[in-house]
Amino acid sequence: MPPALAPILSADEIALTDLLQDCSLNPAEPLASQVYRILRDEIVTLRLRPGQLVSEKDIADVLDASKTPVREALIRLEIDGLVDIVPKSGTYVTPIRINKYIEACFTRLQLEIGAVRRAASHATDISLAEELDEIIEQQAEALALEDYVQFFTLDQALHRNFFEMAGLPGVWEQMLKTQADVNRMRHLKRVQNIRRGPAVLEEHRAIVDAIRRRDAAGAEEALVAHIGSLDKEFQQFSANPALLEFIENQASHSRRSRK
Repeated sequence: MPPALAPILSADEIALTDLLQDCSLNPAEPLASQVYRILRDEIVTLRLRPGQLVSEKDIADVLDASKTPVREALIRLEIDGLVDIVPKSGTYVTPIRINKYIEACFTRLQLEIGAVRRAASHATDISLAEELDEIIEQQAEALALEDYVQFFTLDQALHRNFFEMAGLPGVWEQMLKTQADVNRMRHLKRVQNIRRGPAVLEEHRAIVDAIRRRDAAGAEEALVAHIGSLDKEFQQFSANPALLEFIENQASHSRRSRK
C-alpha cells in the first residue's frame, strides 16, 4: 500500500508571513516580478497549500512593499491558474485540478517531442550536449544528498535546454504557463515519497545521448519513455489513491475556506 499523506493533511498551514520572513526585494528590479516569483515558488512547492488564504496586506507588510506590485503579482498568478481572487472574500491558492493536470501533461509531451526532435536534427552546436551532461551530474549529486528541491530545479533547467538547443526558448516560456498543476503534482509526489530519481537520471542520459547522435526518432522515443503517457498518469492515480485523497481534501478545504 502506498504511504499515506496524513502528515500533510494533519499539519497546520504555515502562516504566509512566516514563509516570507526571510525573503527580500531588490529595489533595482521590478518589484511585481519579484513578488510573483516568490509567491509562485511557494505555491508550486506546496509550502502555500491549496485553499490557503493569501493576504495582499500581509505580503506587502512582510516584504516592505506597497500594495500595487503585490496586486500585480497576484493578478499574474490568477492568470497562471495558481490563485483565485474572490471579490469581498480574498485571494486563495487554487486546488490542484486533475483535468488541468492531464491537459498540461499532454501539452508538455507534444511540445517536448518537437523540441528534442528539432534539437537532434537542427542544433547548430551539438557540443551543447556537454552542458546537459553537467546538469545530469549535478542532479546525481543532489539525489545523493536527498536534496529533492534542487533535483527538481535542475530537472527544469535540463528540459529548458532542450528547447534552447532547438532554437525555441520562447516555446518553453509559453509552456511554463500551462505547467502549474504539473509542477505541484510533482512536488506532491515528492512529499509522498513517490521518487524516481535514479530512473530519471538514466532516462535523461538516454535523451541526451540520442540528441548527441542526432537521432531524432531515438530522442523522441527516450523522451516518451521519460515523461510517460496519459495512460500511465491514470495508472499512477489508481495505484496511489492517497494522491487523489489529498487533492480531494484540499479542494474541499478550498471551498469551505471561502464561505
